[in-house]
Amino acid sequence: MASQTLPNATPNAVNGDRPFNNLLRRLSVADFALIEPYLEATETAADDLLYNPGDDVEIVYFPCGPSLTSFLVPNEDGRDVETILVGREGAVGGVVSHGFLPAYTRITVKVGGPFVGLRVTRLETAKANSASLRHLFARYADCMLAQMFQSTACNAIHSIEQRTAKWIIAAMERTGSDLVPLTHEQLSTMLGVGRSYASRVIQTFKRAGILETRRGAILTLNRDALALHACLCNEAVKGHFESVLRGVYPAEGEDELKKA
Repeated sequence: MASQTLPNATPNAVNGDRPFNNLLRRLSVADFALIEPYLEATETAADDLLYNPGDDVEIVYFPCGPSLTSFLVPNEDGRDVETILVGREGAVGGVVSHGFLPAYTRITVKVGGPFVGLRVTRLETAKANSASLRHLFARYADCMLAQMFQSTACNAIHSIEQRTAKWIIAAMERTGSDLVPLTHEQLSTMLGVGRSYASRVIQTFKRAGILETRRGAILTLNRDALALHACLCNEAVKGHFESVLRGVYPAEGEDELKKA
């Protein structure tokens, strides 16, 4: 069952400097002040469930630092197919809706770490009091929609190798680490292919000296070489973010990530 409360949360735990979430850091001082008293900090672990399809969306979750979430669409054969990743550049759950609408996808934590949560009712009150805050979240929703469109196109026209390389790079950008928690089984589910096919793709990259596998994870040894195998979908998404919300998409070398 999805979280309707914030486990391990401490009310009003966010004080002083802002949480390390780029969307929250994009808010003006006045807009951030409207929601700051209601932000609740929590720690998550990999595979924690935030929402199931059909759950009422009552809380907006903001991944912080290296934390990473995943949108999964359940299918009739029992498999979940991953659509997009959301890290510190954004938020999940009731960002532009008025809340209490059913979730369409399953939203899980891909990489555990710090989050802050904000009840949708509090966010709606803040939006009602600030057009600039309302517009900022609407622009973020546009970026998220663009990411979904790009993912649909990518799945239709790009090879498994290209999509694998793209996904690993996207995860590294958001977490700030060359070590990405990913098993062959998770990769096959994400790509919608058999496990043996996913394993062959990873072995191809290993033989080329691009990747190494660790227990439950993949380590990138040569990021430039990996980028040559990736499609340009990540770059298209990043370009749209820069046009609509400059500075929100994670940038390489963000110093504060090391402190998260």
